Amino acid sequence: MVEPKTSAEICAILALCSKYLVEVVPQGGNTGLVGGQTPNNTGQQIILSLRRLTQVREIDPISNTMTLEAGVTLHEAQEFAHSVERYFPLSMASEGSCTIGGNLATNAGGVHVLAYGPARDLTLGVEVALADGRLLTTLSKLRKDNTGYDLTRLFIGSEGTLGVITAATLKLFPQPRTQEIAFLGLESPTQALHLLNFIKAGAGIALQAFELIPSIALKLVLTHIPNTREPLAESHPWYALIEIASNAENEPHSLLTHLLSSAITQRFAQDAIIATSLAQARALWSLRENISEAQKREGGSIKHDISVPIDCIPAFIDQAGQLIQENFPQARPVPFGHMGDGNLHYNISQPVGADKAQFLSQWAQMNQIIHKLTQDFGGSISAEHGIGQLKRHLLTQVKDPVALDIMRNLKTMLDPLGILNPGKVI
Repeated sequence: MVEPKTSAEICAILALCSKYLVEVVPQGGNTGLVGGQTPNNTGQQIILSLRRLTQVREIDPISNTMTLEAGVTLHEAQEFAHSVERYFPLSMASEGSCTIGGNLATNAGGVHVLAYGPARDLTLGVEVALADGRLLTTLSKLRKDNTGYDLTRLFIGSEGTLGVITAATLKLFPQPRTQEIAFLGLESPTQALHLLNFIKAGAGIALQAFELIPSIALKLVLTHIPNTREPLAESHPWYALIEIASNAENEPHSLLTHLLSSAITQRFAQDAIIATSLAQARALWSLRENISEAQKREGGSIKHDISVPIDCIPAFIDQAGQLIQENFPQARPVPFGHMGDGNLHYNISQPVGADKAQFLSQWAQMNQIIHKLTQDFGGSISAEHGIGQLKRHLLTQVKDPVALDIMRNLKTMLDPLGILNPGKVI
């Protein structure tokens, strides 16, 4: 592992690696789930850590931008924005350890994509160390710049295969004065879809997040995660976690209270609770954020990070459940996630008492079933985790051949010697 502290040092390292044909694996917080930041088993690759690039180059609350280096953690970025009474909305469970460079390299999504979009939509410019040692910069506070191709977006989501992101200029937003969190009991994903449309119509851009949670996921969290408790008086087959925010002092609470009352009256929900304190809001969010950890403690879990058109989510969940039951009896589907933007984490937990290794040996077969169904619904096999090593072999099955050809040509042009994160994406 090499641990440079500046962009210039990274460029020098890449120039040397190009000269001696040494392969480089860029790594941020090492929280990725598809192996994009993991070297192969040859022992011949260099891990290029970005963790020492932690400078705040500029925070401009007037332009609503901040320029940070790639090793700044997402939580630190949020705190830097907060220090000037601004808001950086990218948020996910790993924000204490994932880094801005990794977030951009994978085009991270998180819980607020519904309102603000993924990392790509939050970025105005990047600084990138190229394979030959040159430094490309598109860093800019401009909201409008039509001078040619959008090179910034080219590198976001490229997983370090085209260049190493060393810094970025990010968008900031006014700090919400009030955020309200609600947890609702539902009958079905279909009811959740009706509820989503009802809340969107009533709250508009104030709706920040809409997370779908099945009863099995909540039970796993309550079983395995300490200091968690049932949020509602009665159990329900499904749940939704909703967040709305505003710059007005009391508007979100009164708005959410009215919307939830109307939703229950119109049978868009069965029950609801609104957090009455910051601690309660955090406790409600923890029920959602700890689902993956609870599944891990329960045993083997086969994971899928997919997206489908929002209106297709109920049908997808229904058909996927039927296929899993037919092919893997007793396996337990745990579909949850960002219903507001169509992104489901369709995870499948092992049967109760099953052998973990034997269950995980069925990963490829389950992948094939879920990914085929995802394609049938016009969806994507990777919504926010990227391709990395885990899904690389699937691209030829799901990507347009012309798009794949252009991607390969871009890779060849920017990394002709193939030293940047080989074996990933392309």
